Amino acid sequence: MVDKVLQYGELAKYYDVMYSWKDYRRESGIVRQLVRRYKRSRGRALLDVGCGTGKHLEALAGNFDCVGVDSSRDMVRLARQNVAGVEFVRGDMETFDLGREFDVVLCLFSAVGHVETYPRLARTLHNFARHLRPGGVAIIEPWLTRSTFKDGHVHVLTQGTDDLKVVRVSYATVERGRSVLDMRIIVAEGGKGMKTYRDRMVMGLFEVDKFLDLMRKAGMEARYLKRSLAPGRGLYVGVRRPEAP
Repeated sequence: MVDKVLQYGELAKYYDVMYSWKDYRRESGIVRQLVRRYKRSRGRALLDVGCGTGKHLEALAGNFDCVGVDSSRDMVRLARQNVAGVEFVRGDMETFDLGREFDVVLCLFSAVGHVETYPRLARTLHNFARHLRPGGVAIIEPWLTRSTFKDGHVHVLTQGTDDLKVVRVSYATVERGRSVLDMRIIVAEGGKGMKTYRDRMVMGLFEVDKFLDLMRKAGMEARYLKRSLAPGRGLYVGVRRPEAP
């Protein structure tokens, strides 16, 4: 497993600064509501796939027995520092095997977009399903679709404190049906100076009907909710059928 995106590798130590605007507690409250509504299994074991630095699990650990999985060695290390009493494992969402089942499987903050292609998405959803108990629920926050992704869009993000500023400028394009974010990241630290990095993120643009079809083929009762954690992305909810493989 190789960290191809600098934000998840060399620049991981700045990740929580870059996304300090994100309200993980509010989002975790929505997750709890959805779990209460859709989960049919009786347990409280929760798996967060693509857990990043563990911020959602920090908010959910009081309600569930949590495990986090992420492909980035640096993100797993930071998650272990951020959240005590939670197990964090390094693994690719398409292939990880924990040898156990959970009542809830989460994949949030559009992490599923990193699988890039429909064949890899199909394998990933099968992997989620086989880690779910019958009646367990998967909650997946997607990336954008082709119709909602803005080709040529420019975005600037500035976050930090008086002693640390992170500025990210991104330019969005579509290449071979996938979204590409070409980014320049400037990190300025008091007393240390300023560095500029080039980063590139490729994400699959998965259509709703195809995504739902793949969830159902993986053995889940699936639906798409317009309710979002991030504007315009919606949420997929899947409940594992008893006869699922």
